[in-house]
Amino acid sequence: MAQTMTIETITIIRPLKVIAFICGMIVILLMIMGLASTDWLMALGWRQGLFIHCIEEDAPTPLPFNMPDPAGCYQARNVVYMRAAGALCVICLLADIAATIFTGLGLRCQDHCDKHKYYRFAVFCMGIALIALLIALVIYPVCFTAELDFGNRAIWEFGWAYGVGWGAAIFLFGGVVLLLCDKESEEIYYKERKIVRDNIGGSTSCGSMIDSVHHRPRSRTHIA
Repeated sequence: MAQTMTIETITIIRPLKVIAFICGMIVILLMIMGLASTDWLMALGWRQGLFIHCIEEDAPTPLPFNMPDPAGCYQARNVVYMRAAGALCVICLLADIAATIFTGLGLRCQDHCDKHKYYRFAVFCMGIALIALLIALVIYPVCFTAELDFGNRAIWEFGWAYGVGWGAAIFLFGGVVLLLCDKESEEIYYKERKIVRDNIGGSTSCGSMIDSVHHRPRSRTHIA
């Protein structure tokens, strides 16, 4: 009777990378909502976003920034900080889309070298998205304070769309951290298959088969 053993390697996908992919998807939805909304900054009878401002019916005059338009929605004022914030948010959205795609490709890829290349590109793109969004979220309120003398309103408040921007920044930060976690430390499952053979009259017959799975941590082994 002789025993032989075969070892099969089972590749596992790390849940942290999957969560980072989900964070990227959430940021895409949040940024689309923020870019399309006019509720970044609000006052009595006035709402403004990154690209559009709206004047409500029966808004008290003089209007903010001495605008002469009647009630309705119009293209945003030609102010440098608003254009810069809008452009940075668009850059954030595009970079996050690229990061999410690279993360998804890394999860699907079977080649270990290509997998980690995709993850590196994803971290780079998501980092750019985070920096661009943080700059936009800072310059928008800071530069607006310089216009308060022309606001013609006593009370101004930031709307839900501005809060959505900070929510997207939190998810971006989480995605970057998750992609960087355990960058070099990986794990592999080994499945050991023991086969017991009976040698009778020069022939070999399979007597029994026993499978066992062992979890063995390894380092610098390239898997997801």
